Amino acid sequence: MYLAAAGIGKIGIVDFDTVDYSNLQRQILHTDADVGRSKAESAKETIRGINPNCEVVIHNTRISSENALDLIRPYDIVVDGTDNFPTRYLTNDACVLLKKPNVYGSIFRFEGQASVFAPHLGGPCYRCLYPEPPPPGMVPSCAEGGVLGVLPGIVGCIQATEILKLAIGKGTSLSGRLVLFNALDMKFRELKLRRDPACPICGDHPTIKELIDYETFCGIVPEPENLGNPDEVTVQDMKKALDNPSLNIKVVDVREEDEYEIAKVAGVPLLPLSQLNERFTELDPNQQYYLHCKAGVRSLKALNFLRQQGFKYVKSVKGGITAWSDEIDRNVPRY
Repeated sequence: MYLAAAGIGKIGIVDFDTVDYSNLQRQILHTDADVGRSKAESAKETIRGINPNCEVVIHNTRISSENALDLIRPYDIVVDGTDNFPTRYLTNDACVLLKKPNVYGSIFRFEGQASVFAPHLGGPCYRCLYPEPPPPGMVPSCAEGGVLGVLPGIVGCIQATEILKLAIGKGTSLSGRLVLFNALDMKFRELKLRRDPACPICGDHPTIKELIDYETFCGIVPEPENLGNPDEVTVQDMKKALDNPSLNIKVVDVREEDEYEIAKVAGVPLLPLSQLNERFTELDPNQQYYLHCKAGVRSLKALNFLRQQGFKYVKSVKGGITAWSDEIDRNVPRY
């Protein structure tokens, strides 16, 4: 929105998703009336409303190793506002190979960071900062961990500033620097970054010369089609357990207390994952439990922990309370 207002002549948007109510607290391109629409189409409409002379090219697709170079090649500057590690490494590598500056930003809960990765301008790339991705599931997504709604706006404004500086060739860019922002303390910090001579993509002797399989690189193994996780049950199974006490299945919510206050399922007690290490003795190892969280990630972690403590009859509710709201009871708020 700020780029369009500043007079940027052409903006490409890559997004395959549709607008959801849960997006609106932070993705102010969209309004309540846009829910269910293509995000790319909604974004184009908003941008053209700000500056009808801005050419908006929408790519209503998922960026991948097969199409990334073709998507990025026509543009001068790339902006990474993604929320997962495979796409961040993919975007980085494509930009290095095409010699395009990559204006990076990421957010989580109350903290954000931003930089410019441009080895062709003498700076480091994303791999110089993070040579290896974290283990799968260690870092929750925004949907799982939550984010302060204004934080993406703050980090996005930093990115927009860097884009405009690169476009007009003024000022000192964030290349070689990483800005860290803590919204709770309202503090900015800066770390100096250096290009790693041993970096596999931008180093002195690069070994990555074409795009790779980034899902595999990040340790993400796709589940076989039509085969569910044997440790998971559906929200329909959870409803049956709550409606039929004779089944003798207890449901436990492993989210945090602030989430529980926002949305809860009647009759389901709270035992936060963060307290499970100290309070698991409150549970009966011979009882059958269904564990649920927001989307099904933390409940699987809780399941694995309880298994290690000798609990044999535990299942994770796939999709968590979000799926419950979508499929069982729409009166339960989404967040």
